[in-house]
Amino acid sequence: MTLKELRKGQMAKVQEVLTDNTDIGNGFKTRLEAMGIVPGKPVQVMRSAWLGGPLAVRVGSTTEIAIRRSEAELVMVEPKLS
Repeated sequence: MTLKELRKGQMAKVQEVLTDNTDIGNGFKTRLEAMGIVPGKPVQVMRSAWLGGPLAVRVGSTTEIAIRRSEAELVMVEPKLS
């Protein structure tokens, strides 16, 4: 499942970030890592902008970021059962 597919309020754990082996792909992965999106880290979709806008995501327990839906499709997550 991808981060984009999570429902609002649903918790998950990051499994991996999909990239190609180009400088652009590696830069993208580095940028997400700097925001805290690393394997094993808990994430939760807080809000979803309408008309295909970005997702507001809580990373860990305190950090909130906005991420494009196209980027959220590249973050593989494992949903936590509630």
